[in-house]
Amino acid sequence: MQTPMKVLVANRGEIAVRVLRACRDLGLPAVAVYSEADREALHTRYAEEAVCVGPTPARESYLSIPAIMEAVRKTGAQAIHPGYGFLSENADFAQAVEDAGLTFIGPDARTLRLTGDKLVARRVAREAGLPVLPGPDNVLPEDGGHPDLGVVFTGPVMVKAVAGGGGRGIRLVRRPEELAAAVAAARREALAAFGDDSVYLEPFVEPARHIEVQILGDGAGKVLCLGERECSVQRRRQKMIEEAPAPSLSAGQRRFIFDAAAKLGRALNYRSLGTVEFLLSPSGDFHFIEINPRIQVEHPVTEMVTGLDLVKEQLLLAQGHPLRLRQDDIIVRGAAIEARVLAEAGAGVRAVDVLPSTGEITYLKEPGGPGIRVDSLLYQGLRVTADYDSLLAKVIAWGEPSPSGDSRTVAIQRLRRALQEFQIGGVVTDLDLLLQILGDLEFVAANVHTTFLDDFECRVPEQEPAVARDIAAAAAFLVHQQRQSPESMPGRVRLRSAATAWRTTAWREQM
Repeated sequence: MQTPMKVLVANRGEIAVRVLRACRDLGLPAVAVYSEADREALHTRYAEEAVCVGPTPARESYLSIPAIMEAVRKTGAQAIHPGYGFLSENADFAQAVEDAGLTFIGPDARTLRLTGDKLVARRVAREAGLPVLPGPDNVLPEDGGHPDLGVVFTGPVMVKAVAGGGGRGIRLVRRPEELAAAVAAARREALAAFGDDSVYLEPFVEPARHIEVQILGDGAGKVLCLGERECSVQRRRQKMIEEAPAPSLSAGQRRFIFDAAAKLGRALNYRSLGTVEFLLSPSGDFHFIEINPRIQVEHPVTEMVTGLDLVKEQLLLAQGHPLRLRQDDIIVRGAAIEARVLAEAGAGVRAVDVLPSTGEITYLKEPGGPGIRVDSLLYQGLRVTADYDSLLAKVIAWGEPSPSGDSRTVAIQRLRRALQEFQIGGVVTDLDLLLQILGDLEFVAANVHTTFLDDFECRVPEQEPAVARDIAAAAAFLVHQQRQSPESMPGRVRLRSAATAWRTTAWREQM
């Protein structure tokens, strides 16, 4: 009998928990890694085995190839799942894994060199016959200059990181004089997130929709399209709400992007999960922008409408199992929408005006009910810091098919209800903003684009600091208890009891 493959999850947060759960479902032993800041993180607690890979800065822990490989050596892991972000698209990392005789759960190093570099990916896509946005296929020089800017582009441009994804290392430039500052800012963010500060230019299309196709390949020429996703609701180029399928696409448009995505996957001899991303212009034309060679943050909406476990499919392929699915097996049922719950505080009336929020999770009640899924890194007592991404949880709602074909409306209604149920004490989040977006008439009508939130005016209520609110509520409860039961007890005990009671749902609902 074959010994189960031991998997090291080279990531943190909700995606690390997600992969660890998939390993447990398949009976695979798994190892978590953590930085010193994540010693008490949920993924560290959940794993059967966990290894510290360095201090808090990502460059010294989660982005350190030597540190990750040393953790592999210590634990005897035979495979590495990189999740998303960090080293997930790093070809040098994949090469180090392969050279050590281990399994990289994702595309091989050769494919990552072709896709992890966005400029190389553009050239490969163009050679495969995909429509690619025009623009120079070269990295901007270190000083941020580009003498041909006014000649090459007649409108706004995007400064984009060559490595990575997830909206990191991207800046919009509307005037040539803004370029140098935008390049410097994009470089700083890209270096912190991916360890590579290379950037390039791409024309900015507006208003445009961001549509992506989920692919799954076996590395031997077989590539499946698992449906598409609408990812147009973005803030500062980072997705906030995603859905599957993309609303209001015609059968011809859907067939076009599926054919294009599969063609690129076959050209790359693609293995594992990947996402081929397109912009849909107002004229109805699709343009390839990049391929993300990893699992995506928004993969749950695809899982909800197809019934597939995408991480499980990755793990099975990594164990040497043949791809058991055929294209005809992929059936999309209903609609699913995902909202990203972030640790952010409103700093103004616009949706783009936010600041990071930190603190201890003093109270937590996650939503449930029909059609609801929550992928989270939260637990009561967790300390949320500003050291990493602000993503706390993803709430996904599924709407079942109906004779009226209104499954998207059902998904929206369920997601609104779930976000209203979600209670997080101690940290300010974007829950109110998400609810306002879901209730917006343009969103409900699926009239969205990548700059939809740029001028979205939100009504984020002023929130008191979490500690002050809890103390005030605890004091109110204490007075209430003393009136009901005047027997004496030490003040410290009374205050502790009051704080505990405040964190229960019943008492919060009385306030």
